[in-house]
Amino acid sequence: MPAVQTRHYRLPDLDRTGFVKLQPYPGILDPVEWEQLKYLDWKSGGDTNFAVLASAKGDDDPRGFWEHGLPDKDGAWTANARLAPTLCDWVKSVGARFGRVRIIKLWPSTDEASVVERHLHQDDNNRLNPDDEGWVVRAWINLTDDPDSYMILREDRDDPSTEHRIPLPRGAQFVVDTERLWHAAFHTGTQPRYAMIASFESGPELQTWMDERRLPLVVRQAAPAVEGADEAV
Repeated sequence: MPAVQTRHYRLPDLDRTGFVKLQPYPGILDPVEWEQLKYLDWKSGGDTNFAVLASAKGDDDPRGFWEHGLPDKDGAWTANARLAPTLCDWVKSVGARFGRVRIIKLWPSTDEASVVERHLHQDDNNRLNPDDEGWVVRAWINLTDDPDSYMILREDRDDPSTEHRIPLPRGAQFVVDTERLWHAAFHTGTQPRYAMIASFESGPELQTWMDERRLPLVVRQAAPAVEGADEAV
């Protein structure tokens, strides 16, 4: 959580835990759309490479928008975007202002302790973000099927009791206030994990998109009464 609470609009749904898990993406995810992209050797949260789909100026530039004197909003599509129409449509479907959009290629992790010790981090999404606009958060869609891998989220970096884990099967979708939560992915596979990460402005458009993809409530039915259960033994 930022040390000083700003006046930016924040989504009430993210207030409690800082993240929201959504229903899995129902469409087809074609590996051609991310395997043919141009990747840069850019490290963040592990042994990573990034393919940039939207940047501050439409260049193949993984840096933060503040490097250009801009907030992380109103991203411009790059040349990579033309090769990944389904993934770009996913971003557009949200309807909210978006900033950086990238595909992360994460090589397998060595062990969970190393991920926690070396790679847990917070993002700097809201540098230069005007106070009267929406707080910038990030949304993920996992592209490869990595059911034994998971995103580690912590409110307090050094307190495991504040930890939540989000499994990463193909199509997993979730939204995280990554400037509030410490986060990193623990990838157990033998092949690279691919996922798309996009910055979005908090507002009614993002809220509506989340509402439409909210996980259904699981209603637990009461166990059937057992005859004689109330009798003294």
